[in-house]
Amino acid sequence: MCRFAGSSSRSAGLELEAENVRARFEEHFWCEELSSYALALDGNKRACQVRTSNAGHCLYTGIASPEHALLVAQTLFQPESYSGWGVRTVASKEARYNPLSYHNGSVWPHDNSLIASGLAKYGFRDLAGKMLMALLDLSSVVEMHRLPELFCGLDRREGEGPTLYPVACSPQAWAAAAPFLMLQACLGVSVHAEGKRIVFDNPYLPEGIPTLTIKNLRCSGTSVDLYLERRNDSVLVHKVGGASAIEIITMVA
Repeated sequence: MCRFAGSSSRSAGLELEAENVRARFEEHFWCEELSSYALALDGNKRACQVRTSNAGHCLYTGIASPEHALLVAQTLFQPESYSGWGVRTVASKEARYNPLSYHNGSVWPHDNSLIASGLAKYGFRDLAGKMLMALLDLSSVVEMHRLPELFCGLDRREGEGPTLYPVACSPQAWAAAAPFLMLQACLGVSVHAEGKRIVFDNPYLPEGIPTLTIKNLRCSGTSVDLYLERRNDSVLVHKVGGASAIEIITMVA
């Protein structure tokens, strides 16, 4: 923001400070034994070596190095962490794991949406799409399709729905918002109101979503309707209605 405001020197100072924080974070939190980031540092500044979903938030914030981001992604999708419905808060081989616990092994939709967004930022859109499909599958088997606050972290079993957490809030605002963040992550979509542009950066749709319609997408005081279709590994974006002044840009690497 400082750069946009014309303060290049202040911007350079903040960028240097951020890089120093990133380097210190890598030094103190990366755990080679886990192929993931530590949950925390204890009172003696020793890494708490526990595999948790929190490591996925490091991808969301962008603090992870590209090399470590790849390892974190692989770790999060090991059977110990990924239940088939989503990433567990605590991996199943950890001492405190309890799939029926509020925080120590359950699965939270909003937590998973942050992870999916982070995965997409590092180029793992196929994994973000996998998480989106799991969340849509969950929505199809719960009452009124309302995503719950959390559910139990038991393994997904063929022909059965997830084990619901009995006192989870439903509806829950941040759970309801989770699919939108996941979809945004998969599509790489951003709205640039000042230029009346909507940009799709390397959009991706999982196989379970061959076509997608987006209606009334707001931009610069007006709106547009879009139709997206999956073509092999590509996604075609078509404007089918709304303001003609809105420019749709699809970027492909």
